[in-house]
Amino acid sequence: MSLAAGGAASCAAVLVAAPASGQGKTTVAAALARLHARAGRRVRVFKCGPDFLDPQWLALASGAPVHPLDLWINGEADCRARLHAAAIEADLLIVEGVMGLFDGRPSAADLAARFGLPVLAVIDARAMAGTFGALAFGLQNFRPGLPWLGVLANRVAGERHAGMLRDALREPAQWLGGLPHGPAFALPERHLGLVTTGDTADALARLDAAADALAATPLGERAIEALPRVRFEAPAAASATTASPLAGRTIAVARDAAFAFIYPANVETLEALGARVEFFAPLAGDTLPACDAVWLPGGYPELHAAALSAREPLRAALAAHVAAGKPVWAECGGMMALFDTLVTADGVAHAMWGLLPGRSTMQKRLAGLGPQALRWAGAELRGHTFHYSTSETPHPPATWTTAPVAEGGARARPGEAVHVHGSVRASYFHAWFASDPEATARLFDAAPLDFTNDDDGRAATAATAAGATAPSRADSPDA
Repeated sequence: MSLAAGGAASCAAVLVAAPASGQGKTTVAAALARLHARAGRRVRVFKCGPDFLDPQWLALASGAPVHPLDLWINGEADCRARLHAAAIEADLLIVEGVMGLFDGRPSAADLAARFGLPVLAVIDARAMAGTFGALAFGLQNFRPGLPWLGVLANRVAGERHAGMLRDALREPAQWLGGLPHGPAFALPERHLGLVTTGDTADALARLDAAADALAATPLGERAIEALPRVRFEAPAAASATTASPLAGRTIAVARDAAFAFIYPANVETLEALGARVEFFAPLAGDTLPACDAVWLPGGYPELHAAALSAREPLRAALAAHVAAGKPVWAECGGMMALFDTLVTADGVAHAMWGLLPGRSTMQKRLAGLGPQALRWAGAELRGHTFHYSTSETPHPPATWTTAPVAEGGARARPGEAVHVHGSVRASYFHAWFASDPEATARLFDAAPLDFTNDDDGRAATAATAAGATAPSRADSPDA
């Protein structure tokens, strides 16, 4: 790391991308982070786009929290500030891309171009030879001027195969090596993506095995001084504020294997607003701590439905909390736990905590995906949705989230239902609290939220209110 005039910071940096999902981006990014972190270097890692699972593996590999970077959800200023802060303290900065390099709006390529991050392309080379070169050439040249580091082959069959792949490249210097198919360092998956690190007994051993494999490649052998350095400009000075709208309030946050989808930055935002955050673990039998508000994050309640159903003391404490008019914000899995019933993928119905009338039902297919915004009375919280369940309630939604406005100014389509039932606010929507701290404070305030000025929400609610049941299904272009 070095500081330049004007407060800019520079350090070695790379963005790990691929032509598609499932190519091995997380394995390579985590292996690179682990390789340098265990050598005593300061490594900071980011994940492009909203994600709760990959960052757990990247944080374990690097030894530091991992934040998402998204030019729409975070905004460019937030991305710039986080990259600059990381570069001040890091020897190596790694950003893992999302989906394919050019997929999505904004894409990983947009982020690389905006901040000058050199791209390392990871390509699954199984059953491939000369086409490997074509893919590498296309990724590098599809967008003129894109910063570039090189290409690494994944799931290589052996030395002969590696030679064929290397020879297929137009520029041999672009070859950064190949990783074999390695069961010892494969990262296990399930329906929402990777398994959490807490559910994998040998998580660190897998990362060490991946780092060992990477160490034998040209990329792994390259000294950190030989990696490209990137200059990150200092962010514009933020206006000073002493506002602490949540000062003196305690927010209880569920955190365990059933409620694991928590952005570290969300907790930081609550604390910056003056709140005291206290975690509790429903699966461990914790009851609700003394608090002024509750946050039930997303996670895997469907995998722990029987255990959550049996938490009678917590159910009673939450009911008393709501009866006292104290707010609850429940996201995705947190909302599912509040319905009367949760039906798991095998068709078994479990009685849940009963603070929202209705039921959630697991599906075999993805039911909601994409960036979303929750708007009301001048507030806008940005975030995303990603779920395999659908939910039904007899009450119409208070409003709906909306997808970003498409190019050309087309009207954003309604996305996820937002349910308000007493002091409970719930949705499949995962909020990025830093996108609007003032709105976040209002979300955890007991005062009612005024959705009457939300044109998109009113239109969506009117369209569904005629029926007795309002399904909470994503209706964004990405779903």
